[in-house]
Amino acid sequence: MNLHRRKFLRQAMQGGHGLVYPSLLVPSLFLTPSFFQPAWAGNQAEEALSDSVRTALSQAVSQSGPPAPVLNTELEKKQFKEWTSKASHRLSQWMKHPDDRSEFLHTVWYEARRAGLSLSLVLGLIEVESAFRKYAISSAGARGYMQVMPFWTRSIGDGNESVLFHTQTQLRFGCVILRHMLERESGDLYYALGRYNGSRGQSAYPQAVLAAQKKWLQSVD
Repeated sequence: MNLHRRKFLRQAMQGGHGLVYPSLLVPSLFLTPSFFQPAWAGNQAEEALSDSVRTALSQAVSQSGPPAPVLNTELEKKQFKEWTSKASHRLSQWMKHPDDRSEFLHTVWYEARRAGLSLSLVLGLIEVESAFRKYAISSAGARGYMQVMPFWTRSIGDGNESVLFHTQTQLRFGCVILRHMLERESGDLYYALGRYNGSRGQSAYPQAVLAAQKKWLQSVD
C-alpha cells in the first residue's frame, strides 16, 4: 500500500463515518463562472464491459422514477427536512436560487440513496468535479454536475449525450458509475475515486473529494 493511499485511509477512518452505504437498487456487479466553464474531470478512458455488466448498468440508469424521497416515518421526515435545510444553506454559496437548490437536493438524496452511496460523498465529489455547475464541461469533454463522460451514454444509455445536462439523468449516471467503480475496486474508495476521475493511483483527486466530503459532514450531518 503506497504512502498516499495509507494517508487517505487514515483520514477516512479518523472521520468516524461510513463513506458508502450498501447498494440499494443498483445490482452488485463484482462481488466475486461561464456557462461552459471548464471543470476538473480527468481524461477517463472508456473500458470494455462484459455483456452482463453492461446490461445491469443500462437497467440501473434507465429505471424510471421521480426524485421523491421515500420517508416512511415522522422521524425520517423530520431528519430529511433538517438535512435539506442545512444542505441548502451551505449550497447557497454555489447555487443562488432556493428553488434550484431544493430540486437539486431532492434529486441528490434520491439518486445517492438509490445507488447506495452516502450523501456527503456524492456532494463532496460534485463540489470537486464541477463546483455545482450544471452545464460544466471539462477539457476532456466530461459534462454536468458529476462530470460524466459522453461515452457512457453510448455504452449504457441510448447514445443521447444531451441528457447529461438534465439534473436527474446526470446524477443518476454519475451515481451508478461511481457505484460501479467501487465494485470494480472491491469497495476501495481511494482507487474507485481515481478510476472515476481518470487518475487512478494518484492522490490529489481522492484527497480533494474526501476533504470536501468532510466539510459536508461537519456542516450538514
